[in-house]
Amino acid sequence: MLACSTPPSEFGVYRQSDGTVGVHAPKSAKDSEAQAVAVEECKKLGKRNATIVETRKTVNDRFPLTYIFVCNTY
Repeated sequence: MLACSTPPSEFGVYRQSDGTVGVHAPKSAKDSEAQAVAVEECKKLGKRNATIVETRKTVNDRFPLTYIFVCNTY
């Protein structure tokens, strides 16, 4: 990662009951950074990659964006 990128610790990651991975992202984060965090979570599930399926704004000041990813084996 680049020196000016958002640290992974700034993201909130969670698994949903439908098997998708949610990533709460700070305002300064880029889509690609959220995906990198999701890929790491997917690897813990034995998958290789993460594809974004939804992005939504929240009312949370700390995490104004939530991304939903589906984990893939390819």
